[in-house]
Amino acid sequence: MPRRGPDGALANEVEGYLLWQARIAEAEQRARAFVAPMDWLTTAQREEIERRYVTDTLHRARADLERIASRCASLRTEYERRYNTLRVRCVAVTLAVCAGWMAVAALLLVL
Repeated sequence: MPRRGPDGALANEVEGYLLWQARIAEAEQRARAFVAPMDWLTTAQREEIERRYVTDTLHRARADLERIASRCASLRTEYERRYNTLRVRCVAVTLAVCAGWMAVAALLLVL
């Protein structure tokens, strides 16, 4: 959950950094597991495949995160618009009910 304020911004950055470091460690571990059964590879070939695997995995992860962030922003905009519409409707209904009660009270006073 995003935090607000100066401390919240720092906490969000630290959390993002730690999550990305965990993603890097996971990609490196999976790369090692991927090349482990390929015992015919030289050390240089193994390292090159691991490097490419990690690079590709992180590229895909970044693209996924950017897509998710974009979707979150569009949902936030949509929900804010809906909230504002609902708020206007609620205020309008409240004013209409108050006006109705005032009209009824005025009629009762006249009678």
